[in-house]
Amino acid sequence: MLRSLSGRFLILTIAFVMLAEVLIFVPAITQFRLDYLSDRLERAQIASLALLGTNDMIDPELEKELLQNAGVLNVVLRRDASRQLVLSSNLKAPVVATVDLRDANRIVDMRDALRRFVVPGREIIRVIADPARDGGDLIEAAIDTTDLHREMIRYGRNILALSLVILVITSLALFLAVRRLMVQPIEDLVAQMKRYAAAPEDARQVIEPRSGIRELREAETTLRDLETQLTASLRQKERLAQLGGAVAKISHDLRNILTTATLLADRMERVDDPTVKRVAPKIVRSLTRAVNLTEGTLAFGRAEEAPPALQRVELVPLLDEVIESERLAYEGDDVAIRQDVPAGTVIRLDPEQMHRVLGNLIRNARQAIQTTQAPGEIVVSTEETADLWRIRVADTGPGLPLRAQENLFQAFQGNVRKGGTGLGLAIAAELVRGHGGMLEMERTGPDGTTFRIDLPKGMTA
Repeated sequence: MLRSLSGRFLILTIAFVMLAEVLIFVPAITQFRLDYLSDRLERAQIASLALLGTNDMIDPELEKELLQNAGVLNVVLRRDASRQLVLSSNLKAPVVATVDLRDANRIVDMRDALRRFVVPGREIIRVIADPARDGGDLIEAAIDTTDLHREMIRYGRNILALSLVILVITSLALFLAVRRLMVQPIEDLVAQMKRYAAAPEDARQVIEPRSGIRELREAETTLRDLETQLTASLRQKERLAQLGGAVAKISHDLRNILTTATLLADRMERVDDPTVKRVAPKIVRSLTRAVNLTEGTLAFGRAEEAPPALQRVELVPLLDEVIESERLAYEGDDVAIRQDVPAGTVIRLDPEQMHRVLGNLIRNARQAIQTTQAPGEIVVSTEETADLWRIRVADTGPGLPLRAQENLFQAFQGNVRKGGTGLGLAIAAELVRGHGGMLEMERTGPDGTTFRIDLPKGMTA
């Protein structure tokens, strides 16, 4: 029970109620002591006035009875600037303390009250006060504290009994209230989380906020959003797994088909036609690249790519090959592709993987420009600093919509054109990360978009 929220709250409730009772008990027992002493002085004053009314003609036995009824041992009354011992008896012990009710100090009173409550035994104290109803200038009496201690104990027991009743009722009420209003909703929330964890793909297990308590409702709303996102993510991963399985089944046959096409393309190089001689080597290289790609198709299904084979590569011939492939693929459109790279620029990279990255960026830029049905331009440029090589692919297209910018490098979510899969940029970003670099969208707007590839120089080949 101590490990439960309701059990700990019950213990805290008991502790705080007991603390409150202590804070109430000390002032109460102090006031009881003062009231007791004041009452004894009032009785002593009445007895003194009775004696003064008889002109001091009173039987000793009656005087003793008056003192007993007043609860004092002697009485001194000051009237008209004269001090007079009105009633007296033999004191069996010396006076150990004086209590002046005219100038009470709360701290001292509480200290003396607690001492008298805790310490038993007989003591004689002198109590001084102003007489009631202007019955003189001053009254003082000697009082035996034995009865005071006994009465304080009785009064303390009454307070303790009442405190226990209040403690039980308050603790039980608070325990049931907390159990009903806080603990039970939290337990229901935990139970729902367990049901969802057992079947996270089932959208019916997503929590529906129902709590009337604001904080719990906010927790339920946040949990609903989290479960919804997690369910969608699990479904996407399931589709990716299915896609990987399907690709695995066809990769072998597709590789054989591409290998056959490569052999046929090799024969085309023997044809004397100049155009065929110019195009055939590029077809062979493209088919070779496609064969290599099919052999690595399972890499994306496993959410990883093969590590890059880094080497020092001259960038201009690589860019020329990429640009020439794109020109041949889209021959006849109004999109100009050019590179602005100094001759002799050498960068450490994997040429096959970077060919895929640059080809994807240029292809996306061309398709964006084509949607405007107006001429456009794509420029590939480089920049070198002390720490990295930077490649930019800039276009004059219409810019990317906000929805595409939010999920730009997320598989199946960053597609812009109709019919796109959204895999191109996700794969490109993964390949660049494999180089230790970063692919980012540097800017986008109505005048075009620029993507930036940063490749660190610190990597070893």
